[in-house]
Amino acid sequence: MSKWTDVRDNIVDALNVDVVTDELKDQVTNTLLEQVMPIIENAVDGFSEKVKAQAPQESGWCRVRDGIVLPLVMEGLVFVVKTVLTKATAENAKEDTAKGV
Repeated sequence: MSKWTDVRDNIVDALNVDVVTDELKDQVTNTLLEQVMPIIENAVDGFSEKVKAQAPQESGWCRVRDGIVLPLVMEGLVFVVKTVLTKATAENAKEDTAKGV
């Protein structure tokens, strides 16, 4: 089985619960950061490189789309999601420390 199916199955198992606790939310967030985001980052990086390489053969708005817009949007989304998940994890760790957990 591929790594993606293992990750997918772990996420499905983690989300298939009756009660959602803070520990579960932390586990899902960490799984996303540690296992899913690197796969997505690699895919986006590869896509962006290929699109940027094709941009010189394009003209007009398609050149702008391939050279700037698509890579910027894709890489920006990955950055935002990763930053938000990282900050949420750090913030929760601070709260746990303050509570003495």
